Amino acid sequence: MIFRFGELFCGPGGIGLASKLAKVYHSNETFEIEHIWATDYDKDSCNTYRNNICPNNPKSVLCKDIRELTFKALENISEIDALAFGFPCNDFSVVGEQKGIDGVYGPLYSFGVQALIKFQPKWFLAENVGGLRNANEGKTFTTIIQDLFDAGYSVYPHLYKFDNYGVPQKRQRIIIIGIRKDLDVVFRVPSPVPYKDIDISVKNAIENPPITLAATNNELTNQSEQVIKRLRYIKPGENAFTANLPEELKLNVKGAKISQIYKRLQANKPSYTITGSGGGGTHVYHWKENRALTNRERARLQTFPDNFVFSGSKESVRKQVGMAVPPMGIKIIFEALLKSFAKVKYDSIDCNLTPFIHHQHQEVYNVSGIKDDYTIFEQNNNVYQKSACGIL
Repeated sequence: MIFRFGELFCGPGGIGLASKLAKVYHSNETFEIEHIWATDYDKDSCNTYRNNICPNNPKSVLCKDIRELTFKALENISEIDALAFGFPCNDFSVVGEQKGIDGVYGPLYSFGVQALIKFQPKWFLAENVGGLRNANEGKTFTTIIQDLFDAGYSVYPHLYKFDNYGVPQKRQRIIIIGIRKDLDVVFRVPSPVPYKDIDISVKNAIENPPITLAATNNELTNQSEQVIKRLRYIKPGENAFTANLPEELKLNVKGAKISQIYKRLQANKPSYTITGSGGGGTHVYHWKENRALTNRERARLQTFPDNFVFSGSKESVRKQVGMAVPPMGIKIIFEALLKSFAKVKYDSIDCNLTPFIHHQHQEVYNVSGIKDDYTIFEQNNNVYQKSACGIL
């Protein structure tokens, strides 16, 4: 079974690469995902996506602001069976103003909802930062989940800690899986247990195997002598505010002191979250050498392979790497989705955020042996089943 795959807000291709790599074999049948079209507003990201995900079909990537793009243009390429949209996180991130739906970017999730209504794919994957839960005191997240449910999908949100899934980085993202309500398929969050013995240290990720001199996107940052002097005093795991710095090397910061400023990695631990923007001190710093990581090293911590070439300037590549999701982490989620459609059992855990599940799917849960006390309530003329453990 091949799921024709469309993607909004595709970025450089973290989700796109995961979709290419995910495959499940069952009963002499292959379940896989085929790229059909993608769209993003950033020119460099679109070029990166084209060159790595669909080099033989570059016209399938439409580089245009979603607010100016008609779904007809996508429909003219092809219908789809699956959709992904990592809607912009600027208004939901904990390092931003958390304006939520009232911000400039907050309302853009609605284009994903409109695409679901238009194309009626069998399933979708939506992605955003963990701060989405708290924007506008949680009201934004509730509205988004409700809208996805009302579009005709049982919705399974979960806050994934990717370092639990073999990714060498403490990166958390909310991933929302939706299954069309008329299908007798339910999704379960894949268990992290099979990945507990993977070495997720930054030293292993960056040095095994060594990055070759010919590797792309591996330019060193031109560090000032002042920065080099400061780094000499900062030990692994410390930052510019916790290290014992001489007075002349201390930062003159009177407000909030962000813990990642000039923070060194710890060789035997996963990285802290790789970001895509920020001024001095935010580039992620080597555990031993007095320098920032290269973009290729950052890409490794995001689980992009070395043959995945990013287009654009050094700063543009930094942004793309930081804004992407780890493809090897998303691959695990995609394969759980494919197993769900193939009726293949896999180790799973409960959602840690409340799902909205259409009552048509309740019998499927019961067949699976899950027993739960739940109540029924009505809202907007829809019947919901809500359980104490989060199953609706």
